[in-house]
Amino acid sequence: MQEQLHRRLEALNKEFETGQARLKELETEAAYIRETLLRISGAIQVLQELLGKNGTEQGDQAPQLKDEIASAPKA
Repeated sequence: MQEQLHRRLEALNKEFETGQARLKELETEAAYIRETLLRISGAIQVLQELLGKNGTEQGDQAPQLKDEIASAPKA
């Protein structure tokens, strides 16, 4: 019985470590994607301003995206 409990404990510890490593990978990836979206929304905003579409619905889209990305939970 003791041996079985030790094996289960080892298996759970390995699963936990694997889960922690995967979570860190996903958090890193999410941060990278947030940064990329922020850059893209900034580029959209600049292009829309250059095209003179600031007063249209489309012109307001980039700043909203930028605010949503900025307020998203960080890793």
